[in-house]
Amino acid sequence: MKTGKQPAWLDNAIFYEIYPQSFCDSNGDGIGDFNGIIGKLDYIKGLGCNAIWMNPCFASPFGDAGYDVSDYYSVAPRYGTNADLKRLFDEVHKRKMHILLDLVPGHTSVAHKWFLESMKAERNEYTDRYVWTDSIWEEPQGMGCIRGISDRDGSCAVNFFSHQPALNYGFYKPDPAKKWQQAMDSEGAKATLEALKDIMRFWLRMGCDGFRVDMAGSLVKNDEESKGTIKLWQNVREFLDSEFPDAAMVSEWGEPDKSLQGGFHMDFLLHFGPSHYNDLFRCEEPYFSDRGRGDVSAFVEKYLENYEKAEKKGLICIPSGNHDMDRIARGIHGDNLKIAFAFLLSMPGAPFIYYGDEIGMRYLENLTSVEGGYSRTGSRSPMQWDDTNNAGFSAALAEKLYIKTDDSVGRPTVAAQLGDENSLYNEVRRLIGIRQEHTALQSRGEIAFLYAEKNAYPFAYLRSSEKEKILVIINPADRETSFVCGYVPKEKIYSLAGEISVTDGKLTVPPCFAGYYAV
Repeated sequence: MKTGKQPAWLDNAIFYEIYPQSFCDSNGDGIGDFNGIIGKLDYIKGLGCNAIWMNPCFASPFGDAGYDVSDYYSVAPRYGTNADLKRLFDEVHKRKMHILLDLVPGHTSVAHKWFLESMKAERNEYTDRYVWTDSIWEEPQGMGCIRGISDRDGSCAVNFFSHQPALNYGFYKPDPAKKWQQAMDSEGAKATLEALKDIMRFWLRMGCDGFRVDMAGSLVKNDEESKGTIKLWQNVREFLDSEFPDAAMVSEWGEPDKSLQGGFHMDFLLHFGPSHYNDLFRCEEPYFSDRGRGDVSAFVEKYLENYEKAEKKGLICIPSGNHDMDRIARGIHGDNLKIAFAFLLSMPGAPFIYYGDEIGMRYLENLTSVEGGYSRTGSRSPMQWDDTNNAGFSAALAEKLYIKTDDSVGRPTVAAQLGDENSLYNEVRRLIGIRQEHTALQSRGEIAFLYAEKNAYPFAYLRSSEKEKILVIINPADRETSFVCGYVPKEKIYSLAGEISVTDGKLTVPPCFAGYYAV
């Protein structure tokens, strides 16, 4: 499996996801910006994170919070200038950290100049930049479309919202009866791929360390087994190996065997699709709830399947959350959030912490949709720094904020948790420190699941490297549990909520417990 030479820093990378609109507003306009992020880099580093994934920051009409790009080469003025972004790169690197930009290769905004040119009836350089049918009366089956908006005869496929026209990377199996379905080696598809490489060149030369790639598995159409899309990314991998061998690539794909084969270094487990990730934190009975009615077995079964397909490379990333899903604290509460992080920070692959999850920021219910957020809007509220105006996020009037702040009683803040040794923030900070001290717990340490039975607790697995073996025991349930283990816990590395006991190879685990042990 060709993943390219992995940058060494990914081996112990711990990512912090920044939603730039909502992180820190430095100029009082109600929207977060680059200078605000720069001012909080020491906070991120102090938490223990050494890498950043920043959501899209390019020019956009913001119909989908920046995932509808109108200019890949210019940042959105709301965040600052290209020079400000360059300074952000430099400040990140001064702290020996790394930063990934969010790359959206599958579609643009309808306001992008490429699309405006492609709508013209006369053929031009951009006529084949998008997926257009030949007739206004024919829509691309299964993709949705935009039509009736220009003199050009045809309907344009969309990838997600109706204002996000799909870029043309070709069809893996073009239908001969549909002349508009171009092959991957057509001039239009090749031109789109080269334009993508040019965009990557521009930002890598400026100083970003790589990309998190949005909807990476969606580019080539009529590609049920992803063979065409894998081939496309292998082409990109050859380009990067030649020109930018240190650039990191993380995919939003959800199928590690495919993304890693395409040349990505890491892949996310997604909240949709077959991963059973939602079984852990976001379902009617999450496994990590203290009610203890969840089931981890399907997650483990699918994880192992992907782990084997990915040749045990430890490149499957599990996030605490992201801008597209409910906050983890919506379904998991109290010390069970600490237990959840004890799990997240002891699994293979790079952990990704969504801004604010380290303090247990809440999902805000029943918000009016902002910039295409809809139900996701409640997970995108401003970072809660302190108890000053607007939780320290912005000096703007409250009505000018991008999204309202959490104004509930007892809302978590960074300021309150920094000084509380028992806070979630300080527990996450401790867990990150422990991970960084033990190679077995880092991205490439191997994993073997020891106890993950259907509808049962606890959850136990062995992490190992050439230097050490560490037994991890997780019991989110509000009751004592036990299991038979082939390993005898020796030195305690970490524990939360009591101690285990061992009798004749049977381990008894306290309620709401997490622990790491050398074996």
